[in-house]
Amino acid sequence: MRFHPVESAHPRRRCADTVGTMSTDNPSDSEASVETTTPSTRVALVTGGSRGVGQGVARALADAGWHVYVTGRSAERLAATIEGREHSIFPLEVDHSDDARVEAAFDEIRTRSGRLDLLVNNVWTNPKGFMGFGSTFWERPVDDWDSLIGIGLRAHYVASVEAAKIMVPQGSGQIVHISSFGSRAPFHTVLYGMSKTALDKMAADMAHDLRETGVRCNSLWLGLIRTELLLSFGMEEFNGFPLDRAEDPEFVGRVIAALAEDPDIRSGDTIITAEYGRGHGIVNNDGAQPISHRGAFGGGPLFPPVTDAQLGLDTADEVAEHTGKSGAAENVAGH
Repeated sequence: MRFHPVESAHPRRRCADTVGTMSTDNPSDSEASVETTTPSTRVALVTGGSRGVGQGVARALADAGWHVYVTGRSAERLAATIEGREHSIFPLEVDHSDDARVEAAFDEIRTRSGRLDLLVNNVWTNPKGFMGFGSTFWERPVDDWDSLIGIGLRAHYVASVEAAKIMVPQGSGQIVHISSFGSRAPFHTVLYGMSKTALDKMAADMAHDLRETGVRCNSLWLGLIRTELLLSFGMEEFNGFPLDRAEDPEFVGRVIAALAEDPDIRSGDTIITAEYGRGHGIVNNDGAQPISHRGAFGGGPLFPPVTDAQLGLDTADEVAEHTGKSGAAENVAGH
């Protein structure tokens, strides 16, 4: 299936600010900002695209011929993402803790491109002082919740809602959540693991709601990523994982580009990027093949994809009737 036509503090603000570089005060300004797309142009949005994974994904998609919008809070950092790709990557200055700005960004994409074929939910907010390792949950401030769940996880949900409003009417599209092996095994902090497991469950349940719409939703488990920051430390390994077999940010983007064109991907599935890359000949910039961390973290994804047998099942009663387990509805209701 080809999918053609197709951070600030709480409380979260509701405002009517515009986004990006387009002014809405003058109709002629708006018209001048419309990018040229054709019926065959694939349109993507990468949230949190000013650095790291998001930046690499945006660049890889642009190199694969996509028309890519990227969000970020810093215009300067976004400029670094689009450098050399000014005709294929377009910045939208957005604070994802602000629902009105997020909604305005999707309205702008609808106005400028007329559709959206791919949403990559990558935006994330680490709490102040978060170093990834070493702190137990009772040693961390409780308001870490506001960053990792209240903004980070919520931002994926809000963007997915707005994307679905475009994709479902056009009858096609792909929503991708950037997750990790932290869904399965203790990793970083308790709240980090909770947020990543929730992303995978969100993909599975969104896929159920999106069945028969032509829109898919998947979660991706990334391995160790060779970001510029990590490489700047001059290390050969990180917590026992060799950096020369870690994933480039662009590798993740090439995997996503392939997934969006892959008719065999089942909506709701959680996909390990290193394993998909190996199976489809996708490599790092230097030609190295990233390795999967499945063995190190105790196994694979937790939630199954939406199967053909589930497509027509709406309620717990129907599931019980379909499976022959008469107590299924009561069990679901009770938990």
